[in-house]
Amino acid sequence: MSKTYNVGVIGYGLSAKIFHIPFINDSPRFALHSIVQRTPKPTDDASADWPNTKTHRSADDLLADKDIDIVVLTTTPDSHAPLATQAMRAGKHVLVEKPFTPTSSEAQHLCQLAKDNNVLLTVYQNRRWDADFLTLKSLLDDGSLGRIVEFETHFDRHRPEMPSAQSWKTDPASYSAVFDLGTHLMDQVVSVYGLPERITGFVGTQRQHNTTGLEDSFTALLHYSGGMLATCKAAVVSPEETQLRFWVRGEKGSFKKFGLDPQEDQLKAGLRPGESGYGIESEERHGALSSVMDGSGKVERRTVRPVESIGYTAFYEQFAKALDARDEKLVPVEPGVAAGVIRLCELMRRSSVEGKTLVV
Repeated sequence: MSKTYNVGVIGYGLSAKIFHIPFINDSPRFALHSIVQRTPKPTDDASADWPNTKTHRSADDLLADKDIDIVVLTTTPDSHAPLATQAMRAGKHVLVEKPFTPTSSEAQHLCQLAKDNNVLLTVYQNRRWDADFLTLKSLLDDGSLGRIVEFETHFDRHRPEMPSAQSWKTDPASYSAVFDLGTHLMDQVVSVYGLPERITGFVGTQRQHNTTGLEDSFTALLHYSGGMLATCKAAVVSPEETQLRFWVRGEKGSFKKFGLDPQEDQLKAGLRPGESGYGIESEERHGALSSVMDGSGKVERRTVRPVESIGYTAFYEQFAKALDARDEKLVPVEPGVAAGVIRLCELMRRSSVEGKTLVV
């Protein structure tokens, strides 16, 4: 019989409630054992939401529990390295929410610590399991696009006003769009092509009344051997009815897609994995493939049906396989790759300050 792994979740914010607990509960391979919530409120109390689950006020109490196999970190990024270190030294496998760590040196240290303590470590780069990205990968794999020359991945929104709610994501000392959305976009590119040879970064703010210096937007150009250029871009001033998501161009064809994968919005609306309609995108949001017709030079355009996918559930299923085999090469996101993405974030910001392209 397959082992069921007991999971302890540290932090009880949006990430825990939307991106982790629904998938832990959806899988027969995992059991939600404990939650750390330091300051519950009458309308936000993990013990009330999950009465059959242990709740703690400190990470120390959770990590002392020998019944817990896996720790999921959903706390602010500055706490990831110390909490992951503490958890791995306690013999726990660790899943870290993105961004992995604030610095690549911390990320590399955690990679080594996992090896030293014979535990598995992975990072929640869940957008590798967006249906549109999986569809794009299938087109790359079957050669529909030919040799790729430009790969654009966007996360643009129209939010020209500064956020009113105060959180770590509005604190410029703690937050940068580079380490938030940038890790998603660059991870998708790196998961397909590996690290680039060079990077050019443009980081700053697009908001007119940004008195805090919060980095709300960026463009990263990833230069690959053979001439391919990958553009990763996030904007907060982009008044479009439907935002561009992907535009990938090759010698045989191009793939263009508008709108985000629906899973995040569905989860926020209360839909759960496995329920009817989960992960299914409306037809008007499907991407389009433009193909060069052999011999004629004409271009034919057709809508591409998304590949069948179980969405972010696949991340946890792959993690279970890695845990069964105790094989670090089977984790859904290798921590060394995630550390490389953090290095790209650092170089992007440095490139922007220095005004030059940097060697990776």
